[in-house]
Amino acid sequence: MTQVQFNNALLGLRDKLHYYALSLTSDSERADDLLQETMLKALTYRDKFTQNTNFKAWIYTIMKNTFINDYRRNVKTRNTFDDSNNDFHLLFSKDKVYPAPDSFYSTKEIHNSINALEDEYRVPFTMFLEGYKYKEIAEQLDLPLGTVKSRIFFTRKKLEKSLYEYSNN
Repeated sequence: MTQVQFNNALLGLRDKLHYYALSLTSDSERADDLLQETMLKALTYRDKFTQNTNFKAWIYTIMKNTFINDYRRNVKTRNTFDDSNNDFHLLFSKDKVYPAPDSFYSTKEIHNSINALEDEYRVPFTMFLEGYKYKEIAEQLDLPLGTVKSRIFFTRKKLEKSLYEYSNN
């Protein structure tokens, strides 16, 4: 498939992709963003498309995976704010179970343990916690996939040891 054929096929699916994005997001603006990101990824990774395979399925898979990854990242960082009187206050969810006061120290210790790590371990691990996939981390940090996996694995082991020592003191 030539570049022109690829672009024409992609543009030909634009309306159907937008409808699919709307069905995933239920929000016109978010659907537009998802469509734009999907088309950008398709153009960026054009060389990953295998000739004589289902182009439409390939594009739809990119959109679905992009939506899932964005959802995972957003769930971990979503906060609700009250803007009454132009003051922003964090609202605590009624259905959320809040930790006991003594577990706060455990959370604080976890953050301290993560922040004490060297950058080469802390950065990939933090990205992993934010919902990035191993492959995305490898691409963004320009590291081999195996290196990313091993750093995250060893970071987990270091944290387990650190927190085990903390809990036994």
